Amino acid sequence: MLQNKPYIVSSASKVAAAALLALLVVAVSVAWDHSKEHTKQNASWASDSVGSSDPVVVGAGDIASCDDLAGAYATAKLIEHIPGTVVAIGDLAYPDGSDQNFANCYAPTWGRFKDRTRPAPGNHEYHVDGASGYARYFGAAAGDSTKGYYSYDLGSWHIVALNSECFEVGGCGPNSPQGRWLKQDLEQHPGACTLAYFHKPLFSSGAKHGNDLSVLPLWRMLYAGGADLILGGHDHDYERFAPQNPDGNLDNQHGIREFVVGSGGKNSHREFGPTKPNSEVRNADTFGVLKLSLHRSGYDWEFVPESGKTFTDRGSGICH
Repeated sequence: MLQNKPYIVSSASKVAAAALLALLVVAVSVAWDHSKEHTKQNASWASDSVGSSDPVVVGAGDIASCDDLAGAYATAKLIEHIPGTVVAIGDLAYPDGSDQNFANCYAPTWGRFKDRTRPAPGNHEYHVDGASGYARYFGAAAGDSTKGYYSYDLGSWHIVALNSECFEVGGCGPNSPQGRWLKQDLEQHPGACTLAYFHKPLFSSGAKHGNDLSVLPLWRMLYAGGADLILGGHDHDYERFAPQNPDGNLDNQHGIREFVVGSGGKNSHREFGPTKPNSEVRNADTFGVLKLSLHRSGYDWEFVPESGKTFTDRGSGICH
């Protein structure tokens, strides 16, 4: 007859069971850590995705010279790889802004991005009566054809395109049509970060043109309205200034940072004169575009050079 005997667990079996339990604890711990890390990585990815949705502005002035389109083609190739709004900051076709020059010179280069371009006129556009070729080419994207100034919003930013050919539009002073419009426009957007662009810069170390006091009234109104950035061209180079007031004094609290980006492709007037106060960076031998990433309370800038060149300039700033 079979008899029931007590089951005795040996010391070796106890050790094996304990080891198995320890392995299970380690496995669960590793799986939990992996889950937490995966969650953290997903959160980081989501955060990066939100940041990457901030609007981008890219542009330059002084672009397509019909006697030599190499520079315009070089900068257009850069824009192919940069999404966002293209700002074309005046003197877009040389020697003048005729229908023919826009069709034959601007269209095959920067014209490929016409559907996302918001332009401002330069002096060469007005070599044709009333900048009519420019107005016909861009249509409603350039605002009222009799004015050449307008505004729009990108994300949390307010963007103002102005006409620095003051004589052609009744002046740039506070009592001119453009001045009254600008003052009202800024008053209607008091809380936004603000970017303005127009062809002629108030401050420039360029040897050909330099400072242009005709736009000083526009600067005064933009400064009073809390603007953060101004982009210009006219001198065919790149220059970045520290934040300053309209009188050219350093002002890190309320000043406007100006970029001269006349590096869009025109191959003349590419040298500097004496360096102006508060000029931080200058380059006159590289075609390129300025890329701005516009965040809720600040911005990043990057000068993107043509292929084969190494000069660049990048940094960040905060809105007032």
